[in-house]
Amino acid sequence: MSEKTSVERPLSPHIQIYRWQVPMLTSILTRVTGNALIVSAVLVVWWLLAAATGPEAFAHADGILTSWVGDFVMTMSLLGLWYHFLAGLRHLAYDAGRGLDIPTAEKLGWAILIGSVVLTVLTIIIL
Repeated sequence: MSEKTSVERPLSPHIQIYRWQVPMLTSILTRVTGNALIVSAVLVVWWLLAAATGPEAFAHADGILTSWVGDFVMTMSLLGLWYHFLAGLRHLAYDAGRGLDIPTAEKLGWAILIGSVVLTVLTIIIL
């Protein structure tokens, strides 16, 4: 019978020793914001349905969405919307074959992160 031999195989890098990179972070955030926007869209549809249902249902939904929790959720949804929009524009540039080198991808990632915060603050100030 053959003997089992132990083979030394390299281990995958663990999350604690793996260095986070901006393109990796922006890719994860794009997926997170996309899913979060689905939740906020459901909340807006609930608010609209409550308005169509009657004054009591609308008062309940409006009370929740205009509370501090609702304001926070809607502000984060606005941030997610701007982030997702800017990430989509970056993806269009990637599809055209532009910005795929590492330094440009890092700069675009920072531009998306900073740009989404700036656009969110400007939107809140204007509206």
